[in-house]
Amino acid sequence: MEYRLLGRSGLKVSTITMGTMTIGGGGKFAQVGNVGLDDARRYVDICLDAGVNLIDTADIYSTGACEEVIGDVLGGKRKNGVLIATKARFSMGPGPNDGGLSRQHLIAACEASLKRLKTDVIDLYQVHEWDGLTPLEETMEALDMLVRQGKVRYIGCSNYSGWHIMKALGISALEHRQRFVSQQIHYTLEAREAEYELIPISIDQGLGILVWSPLAGGLLSGKHRRGATPEGTRQLAGWNEPPIRDEERLWRIVDMLVTIAAERNVSAAQIALAWLIGRKGVTSVVIGGRTEAQFRDNLAAASLKLNDEERQLLDAVSLPPVLYPYWHQLWTAKDRLGEADLSLLGAHM
Repeated sequence: MEYRLLGRSGLKVSTITMGTMTIGGGGKFAQVGNVGLDDARRYVDICLDAGVNLIDTADIYSTGACEEVIGDVLGGKRKNGVLIATKARFSMGPGPNDGGLSRQHLIAACEASLKRLKTDVIDLYQVHEWDGLTPLEETMEALDMLVRQGKVRYIGCSNYSGWHIMKALGISALEHRQRFVSQQIHYTLEAREAEYELIPISIDQGLGILVWSPLAGGLLSGKHRRGATPEGTRQLAGWNEPPIRDEERLWRIVDMLVTIAAERNVSAAQIALAWLIGRKGVTSVVIGGRTEAQFRDNLAAASLKLNDEERQLLDAVSLPPVLYPYWHQLWTAKDRLGEADLSLLGAHM
């Protein structure tokens, strides 16, 4: 297992993170999985034995039940260097202040997560999504206070746009507060929009990148093929993340993954994960599963290295159209920059 620095921090995390959304199985998350305590304990051990040192969860997963299971599983294992990341933003109750990124909710949510996780400190506390109703200054001040109180060690964001991130980093610099060390994003061969702004911002501003749902909800696992959705999958259960806007493009990507996987004698999932782990700016990919076989297969991607030809084949079937203003910047840049410098404009260039 390789370990990479999380952004500008000194914290080293494994290139594969254990995701936990399948644990608990409450509410809408029953569609994703309902892994209980015994299975969760076995899957955690498998991940830790493979060298994983970061476990990612969120308070909203099964409305707190997931955090409770993780707390029961880890217990004394925290002394072995296991890092915990969790998130807050979504409503955890019926009250008007039971959600959002206000000082009121963030502090209450953090304290509740600490209790459920049975720990004194959260290693990476992430705001789960943008809150347009709360002044960003209030959110960053609350996160800074949690770090100073010793309840949180590092802070990050998830599902933010480029301007959300830059505004937050600007406030942190202006007010001398803790800054985000990472962002958690959706990024796959099928969904490469992050390459327009989010990845270049991360590289420029020194943010680590954690990738959620790196197999596109299982669509890139190789099990899904044209006209066939396997029993027991998220899609068959009605789970619609990520949205697929070009189905033919998806199947071209899957076909290429399956072809390369067959030549390597590995799974298509491993090829998709290895592609991500090797992308510029990516720190770690967050894997999840409902079975031991899924975890073991995904973990094997940590040691798989794709060659240049394989990467070029995957790029050829997955590159989306270059959007404005990037096509205009590319057009003008060719007159001023060498090919090696075009990457300064973003990952697409």
